[in-house]
Amino acid sequence: MAKKKMNFKTAVIVFPGSNCDQDNVRSWKTTTGLTAELVWHKEGSINDYDLVIIPGGFSFGDYLRCGAIARFSPVMKEVARLANKGRYVLGICNGFQILTEAGLLPGALRRNKDLKYLCRDVFLRVENNKTPFTSLYGLGQVLKLPISHGEGGYSISPAGLNQLKEREGIVFRYCAQDGSVAPQDALNGSIDNVAGVVNKGGNVLGLMPHPERMAEEALGGLDGRALFTSILEAYKGA
Repeated sequence: MAKKKMNFKTAVIVFPGSNCDQDNVRSWKTTTGLTAELVWHKEGSINDYDLVIIPGGFSFGDYLRCGAIARFSPVMKEVARLANKGRYVLGICNGFQILTEAGLLPGALRRNKDLKYLCRDVFLRVENNKTPFTSLYGLGQVLKLPISHGEGGYSISPAGLNQLKEREGIVFRYCAQDGSVAPQDALNGSIDNVAGVVNKGGNVLGLMPHPERMAEEALGGLDGRALFTSILEAYKGA
């Protein structure tokens, strides 16, 4: 079992404008003890990584719209290939936006409801702890994580939202500190307070808040740690 853990391979994709790549390399190392490799977006062939992290930032300067250009980078075909093989893919903030643009996750991210950039801590409620990314959280557990985005309002058709609900595809919702959920808790205007969703296969997760920024006490809390360690536990138990 320990040998399998040591063989776990992680990639952090870097686009022009990524600014959370090193944050994720560090958080992955501090939470799991394992290293992650930086992979440039122009790579058309990459190793069979067990986990691919698409970090936050402003890929291609958010030109056109967030993630719209990054989805065409050569590496995204490889990310899709690995996702189709059941490997874990985690998109954080801009990474979430890229995954929706690439069709690896349903829905889209639009401008925040007040058309203002948001950078602050928010509360999330764990809606599904049966995914490889959330197994070490409790169902209904309230987390405090930071957001930093201008286009974080999750949007999806009514039919798509119903499908998400039916298959428990909503993994995180914005909430109040006591865990109650109301529209005003989604400061960016996300439909149904959606903060993170998973694909049908359960191996691709996208979320707007930044777990890597709340993975060490020095950063202000540890609520993001279990997201990373859950992945490793899922791998060991597979």
